[in-house]
Amino acid sequence: MVDVADKLACFQAITGLEDPDLCTEILAAHDWDLELAISSFTSGNANHPESDTSSVGATTSNIHATAVGDPSNVESLHALRRSDPAAPGLAWKLITLPVSVISGSLGLISGAIGLGLWAAGGVLSYSLGLVGLGSASTSSRIGESSAPLVSVSAAASEAMNFVAAFDREYGTSRPNFVSEGFMDALQRSRNAFKLLFVYLHSPEHPDTPLFCERTLCSDTLVAFVNENFVSWGGSIRASEGFKMSNSLKASRFPFCAVVMPATNQRIALLQQVEGPKSPEEMLMILQRVLEESSAVLVSARVDAEERQNNMRLREEQDAAYRAALEADQARERQRREEQERLVREAAEAERKRKEEEEARERAFREAAEKQAMLAKMRQEKAQSLGDEPEKGPNVTQVLVRFPNGERKERRFQNTVTIQSLYDYVDSLGCLETESYSLVSNFPRVVYGQEKLTLSLKEAGLHPQASLFVEINS
Repeated sequence: MVDVADKLACFQAITGLEDPDLCTEILAAHDWDLELAISSFTSGNANHPESDTSSVGATTSNIHATAVGDPSNVESLHALRRSDPAAPGLAWKLITLPVSVISGSLGLISGAIGLGLWAAGGVLSYSLGLVGLGSASTSSRIGESSAPLVSVSAAASEAMNFVAAFDREYGTSRPNFVSEGFMDALQRSRNAFKLLFVYLHSPEHPDTPLFCERTLCSDTLVAFVNENFVSWGGSIRASEGFKMSNSLKASRFPFCAVVMPATNQRIALLQQVEGPKSPEEMLMILQRVLEESSAVLVSARVDAEERQNNMRLREEQDAAYRAALEADQARERQRREEQERLVREAAEAERKRKEEEEARERAFREAAEKQAMLAKMRQEKAQSLGDEPEKGPNVTQVLVRFPNGERKERRFQNTVTIQSLYDYVDSLGCLETESYSLVSNFPRVVYGQEKLTLSLKEAGLHPQASLFVEINS
């Protein structure tokens, strides 16, 4: 139910009265019954010389439907009224549905008030006026069922059963009724930017067979409807067809209607045709509705394409931004990895340098220690030899030849052992190796480990001997 402010705004928009106090008095006199107040007001202006009751009802219903559907549009309605000061008097009928649905008597006026969103995922916020169509039964209203339609699967099943039964009875030369529920068909029409042609089938009505055979299945009408509309049909015997007949207030059959989606799960009833009509009459009515609605459809398509282009542009910009961001991140990651690699290589090089330096220092220390040990050993061995004795009968003269040609000579007591000769050679420091043997040539005798304890005399080296150093392999 609309509140007092909405009723007052609606009454002002429909009647054109701008004095709120006067409108309040009229509504209060009729116990705030909007339908009764408007009927009383219009009956008093029925004989106005500029009235044309064949067209004004639809204008009234469309304006009121807009105000009830969206009270914020009242200013737009006043502006529309003021833009047409020669508007005829009013003659209309208010029909209350479970959710306010206003129905006018005659006429169709083109134009959209408060046209808003019509696109996939959106709804159309608008109000269409009506212009006269002669004796055709028309209206402009926003309707909503009192209860939700049956589930999609059940609704689709009913639609398929209707199409199959219609084909069996009248053949397949017919409007392309979609095999889906009404709400899905409405969504299909919205996505296709087309109006929805609705046919409610009453199998028992005596006018139904002739209407279906001669009008609904007329080749000319079928071609026009299939090209310009999305079609949905339902039998009033089925659940959804029955609910739609109640929502659309179908009072005579055959019943056809042209609707389009509006806001909040509502529909705008642009045209309804009740009773039998010839193909020519139906075609004229549908052509008129299509012409009057073409501006809205074109505008909706242009808006949707613009939104789609903007969305695509944003997506392309987002994609380009993401690509640039990913490229920047990849470059930054590559730079960071290169920097980390250089740091690792520098650290590895520093580690190797330190290891090599430590190895050199260690080798130097070891060599120095070894040299010190050798020097100490030579000194100890030289000291162990004692002073060189003077020549005498018990003194042996020993000559030692080294591999490099160097010769060394010294006198020893003939009682010293072969070990003393090795100690003498070691004390000289002429050799880089410690593995060698003292050998005599004629005859060749190797004075090895087994002879170290022999004295020079026992070894046959007294009074003199010539030995050479032989490096052990």
